[in-house]
Amino acid sequence: MRQLVMGRLAAAIPTLLAIITLAFVLLRLAPGGPFDTDKEIPKEVLANITSAYHLDEPLPVQYLRYLGRLAHGDLGPSFQHPGTSVNDLIARGLPVSLTIGGLALLLACVIGIPLGAFAAWRRGGVVDRAAGLLSLLGISVPVYVAAPLLILLFAVTLQWLPGGGWGGPRYLVLPVLALSLPYIAYVTRITRGGFIDTLEQPYIRTARAKGLPPRRILFGHALKPSLMPLVAFLGPAFVGAITGSIVIETTFGLPGIGRFFVEGAFNRDYTLVLGVTIVYGVLIVLANLLSDIAQALMDPRLRQP
Repeated sequence: MRQLVMGRLAAAIPTLLAIITLAFVLLRLAPGGPFDTDKEIPKEVLANITSAYHLDEPLPVQYLRYLGRLAHGDLGPSFQHPGTSVNDLIARGLPVSLTIGGLALLLACVIGIPLGAFAAWRRGGVVDRAAGLLSLLGISVPVYVAAPLLILLFAVTLQWLPGGGWGGPRYLVLPVLALSLPYIAYVTRITRGGFIDTLEQPYIRTARAKGLPPRRILFGHALKPSLMPLVAFLGPAFVGAITGSIVIETTFGLPGIGRFFVEGAFNRDYTLVLGVTIVYGVLIVLANLLSDIAQALMDPRLRQP
């Protein structure tokens, strides 16, 4: 297991470095700059600002300077938020994005795993057809369509829940539900496929022949091997839920890092966009690592590096 972890981490370092380099270069090549405004800034003032942020230096020097600060955990100052570092902005917005994405994926598992399991057990039956229809709807309807519809129904028409903002648990319901809909569909389909493959194995047929109850067969004998594909999916899905919350955060007015990322992209805030990109890259590495560890714990054959 230790070799597996060390091998994955060693492979992640050049991947993260490539992501940082590519993002750094593309941001600098994009037209416009962080201090381009509708009002004309005096040349002397603009020169002082660019010098203060070292933007007048050659691109390789800027890149090495940024890597040096990054090695000490410093993501740099934000160009559009004077006096505020990117570390502070991410520390402020990341808990919001993690909460929304984590709860959405948890809800997807709570609903999708039992639904997929029973759909596979009653293959071709009413539950299976209903699960297939719900999965099709969840995958087909984009989040940016589902979110306004939920606001219209539950916030405007029924007035049961708030339609935006950040506060108590009531403010989480609609964003989490909107973000979880496609993941409920994916989890249901993946779980159903895994259970169908497992239920055709000889030891499951033997358990059926012995007259074991369906619940014991499903969750006692078939659950662990059936969830292997789902565990492999959950690593990237977790990061996808966090990055996918950009639309949710914009629709519901949530103060997550997705909103900072969009603002930074529009305003050419180089350090803010780079900081969020690095955080997403690190989350992808960690999520995939945890997924690999979980699979190795479930199947000893995967513990080899």
